[in-house]
Amino acid sequence: MSPEGKRLLNIIILGFAFMFMFTAFQTCGNVEQTVIKSFNSSKFHGSGYTSMSIIYGVFSASNLIAPSVVAVIGPQISMFISGLFYSAYIAVFIYPLTWSFYTASVLVGIAAAVLWTAQGNVLTINSTDTTIGRNSGIFWALLQFSLFFGNLYIYFAWHGKAHISEWDTRRVFISLTVISLVGSFLFFLIRRPEPESVAPDGTEALLQADLGDSSSGSTTPLAQGRSAQALDAFKKAVQLSGTKEMLLLSISIAYTGLELTFYSGVYGTCIGAMNQFGDDAKSLIGLSGIFIGMGEILGGGVFGMLNTRSRFGRNPVVLLGLLTHFVAFYLIFLNIAADAPIAPEQGTNLQAFMIPSVEVALLCSFLLGLGDSCFNTQLLSIVGFMFPQDSAPAFAVFKFIQSISAAVAFFYSNYLLLHWQLLIMVLTGFLGTLTFFTAERVATAKRHDSDYDSI
Repeated sequence: MSPEGKRLLNIIILGFAFMFMFTAFQTCGNVEQTVIKSFNSSKFHGSGYTSMSIIYGVFSASNLIAPSVVAVIGPQISMFISGLFYSAYIAVFIYPLTWSFYTASVLVGIAAAVLWTAQGNVLTINSTDTTIGRNSGIFWALLQFSLFFGNLYIYFAWHGKAHISEWDTRRVFISLTVISLVGSFLFFLIRRPEPESVAPDGTEALLQADLGDSSSGSTTPLAQGRSAQALDAFKKAVQLSGTKEMLLLSISIAYTGLELTFYSGVYGTCIGAMNQFGDDAKSLIGLSGIFIGMGEILGGGVFGMLNTRSRFGRNPVVLLGLLTHFVAFYLIFLNIAADAPIAPEQGTNLQAFMIPSVEVALLCSFLLGLGDSCFNTQLLSIVGFMFPQDSAPAFAVFKFIQSISAAVAFFYSNYLLLHWQLLIMVLTGFLGTLTFFTAERVATAKRHDSDYDSI
């Protein structure tokens, strides 16, 4: 197999591994608030929104050390160990206890930072300027199949059930735990790419060390070298966070964190709380996740592979994502009751500004997924393009910004009515799109300067 073929195979394996892991985790996040409401309050005192807020808060802080971890133990082992923590979090719901639930939330927050930093590193070292957009699209499309399969299972498992029993919950989460473990072990199939060149400052070479090498028998000089790598990766992350390019991208990255919270946790809960959708409202949570996944897959498969060397670059895709989300937000505002995000297990009987429609609710799910994929594929592409020699620190900063905004959103989701949550996303999305356009102009200018210097 050619070197390019090996790199493409690595991207496909990476996508499938994340697909299995997040089939479990995203499905867990989508239903956990609904499941928690069904628990006996004398046994369990927890909130899915609070758990997710803890996860993303710890996630954001842990991104400062994640590049150092990846530099020391390598991206492959980093992803595998992180995957085990994801599986442990899901397994908590088999026998739920409040202390283990929140402890697992903290641990998976740390694991998430390491996982996504390592993912960004693997994506970048298996890509070139000409393939980063294609590879981002392939990875994103495979990842988002997780929304399809996991939520399809939820739909059939809970179809026609107004109340979720303890056995229903246990069966679902045993299955999700096993699926997550399968994804973790798939990381061992990723092979070391054949390097084409060595970075001038050697930074990327440090992170490209053998994907499977943990060097348990390291000599003292090697151990000292790894410590230096860890410190260098941390310094790089701090430096990149203050660059003009990253500051410009920060608002659009923060927006993806806000809408990640909304589509992965809040919107499904809103649909499940709408009593006017009938006894199938709970199973509609799974069906909503399927339609979100369909939008994500379509967006990742099509827009992620668009030629970023066109005159307008990534801007048309991001603009399409914004318009798609604005349509979805407007329809959700009309269709879903304002108190749906914070309604009790019994649900809400309130009505918004139209007769509640399941069809409109599912259309909005599709639009949320499509718009999200537009933003994320282009952000993955531009970050990988602008920081090719510092991919791990750059993606750590990316996830730091995204996760801290998600943590804030999950926190206020415990209290804010639906229309206030939608307004926050509209304002942030509009500003984020404008700043992305500026960042794309900077990236285009850098490419032009680089091409000119190479003549």
